[in-house]
This record gives sequence, C-alpha cells and structure tokens, in this order.
Amino acid sequence: MTTDLLPLPDEPPHDIDPGADPWVHLRRFTPARIALGRVGASLPTREVLGFSLAHAQARDAIHLPLDGGALADDLLADGWTTPLRLHSRAHDRNEYLLRPDLGRRLDDASVVALQTWRAAHSAPDLALVVGDGLSALGIQRHAAPLLSAIRSALGDQLTLSPPMVVSQARVAVADEVGQELGARMVAMVVGERPGLSSPDSVGIYLTHAPRVGRSDAERNCISNIRPAGQDPVTAARRLAWLVHEGLRLGATGVDLKDHSGLRMVAATSHKVSTPTPI
Repeated sequence: MTTDLLPLPDEPPHDIDPGADPWVHLRRFTPARIALGRVGASLPTREVLGFSLAHAQARDAIHLPLDGGALADDLLADGWTTPLRLHSRAHDRNEYLLRPDLGRRLDDASVVALQTWRAAHSAPDLALVVGDGLSALGIQRHAAPLLSAIRSALGDQLTLSPPMVVSQARVAVADEVGQELGARMVAMVVGERPGLSSPDSVGIYLTHAPRVGRSDAERNCISNIRPAGQDPVTAARRLAWLVHEGLRLGATGVDLKDHSGLRMVAATSHKVSTPTPI
C-alpha cells in the first residue's frame, strides 16, 4: 500500500491539545523542538520527519560547495572592487573536515596574490574576508547583503579592502589575510556550524592587529546572522561599533566588551518550520 505525502498542517499539530499542554503556545517564539507531543511512547510522525529533514539540511549545508564565481558577481553588482579569490591549504572538502589546521592557513598561490595586491595598494583599516566555513549555504545566501550593510554602517571613515573570498576557510585564515595586507583590523564573514534549525547561519569574527597565531580570545564574534536570527543591518551596526571602539582601545576579544545597546535578534517572532513534502 502506498500513501501520498501531503503538506503538513500548521502548528499546533493535531495530536497536541493546546488547552492541555501549556508549552504549546511557546512554539510561536522559538524554532527549538518543544511541545512535540507523543503517540504512545513515541514522537508523532510529523516530528520524526521534521527532525530527519533538519538533520539532512544541516549535513547538506556542510558539504555544499561555495559558488565563488556567483558570489563575486553579486559583490561586483553591488559596487565592490573585484574580489580576490583565495584558497586555504585544504585541497578539498574532505581534507578540510579532517584537517582543521589546513583551513587556517592560505595556500602559496593565495599568499602571492595578496602580496601582489599589497604592492599596488595602501594598507586598509579593515580587511574584509568572506569564507565558506561550515555553511557555504549561509555565505551564498547572506554574504552579499551583509557586506552591503557593513559598508553602509561604517560609512566613509575607514578604508576597506576588496572582499577576499576564501574557499575551505576556517576563522583563523583571516589572520593571515590581514597580516599580508597590513590591515589594522580584519573582519571574517564565515558560514557557521549548522544546527538543526539553522543550516544557513553566518558569523562575523573581528580581530585587531591580525597576524598568524592569534587566539580566539583575541576576537569578537557576532553570530546567528540569518533571517530568523540577527538581521544583517543590526549585525553590521554592531560590527561598526566594535570596529571603532576596538581601534580606540587597540584591542579586540576579551578586552573589548559589546556595549552597543543593540538587540541580539530580529524583533519578529519565530515560527516552527513545516517539513517540505517529499
């Protein structure tokens, strides 16, 4: 016997009585898996399918390759100077996942490309680096509008490098980029590790006086940038505040606290996602 899979109903699920379970109304405010209901000793089929879909989306986000050419075209269309296409020492995705250390350093060709650029340009105040990280999906979707928001938030007070697009990138690879460019600071826009409700999340890591060997304690992180998290405009304003304050103090990381007063997430409520019919 075959069964056609139809679109699943909106929340709350039919097998949960809102009047009997005080948790149900909280589903409107979070994508977390709460008030799932049960069928006997098991979860409802709806929730099992939803978990399987979210897990598959997270795995896909990690393995999906970044289309650097399409991203460069998007950035050019938005008025950026031609981005530099760089690569870490990890040759492919498999090596990137097995050897995190290789994703933290540039390959030789990328170092030469940066040195060539530096020979013809002044050192920027802020180097902008875009890396696929653990979610190329997030970078493909959100990097261009986020960089546009960053440019607007910073205004004309600082000199910016062209976007440096790094494939197979870990956060620390930005230290080498900033070091080669002689930048006062570097901001790394990178795909974050996918969660079961956030396969396309992006983070920004800000480091003062970048150089190879900087530790994570010397960075500030702005995370969960995505439609259901921190919106790009707020994230860009937060980064601008941290950049200016970090330059004033001559430090980032544990020595730079975020007193910007900006909200942490978008002002819209979360809605539980419904699994797409297979």
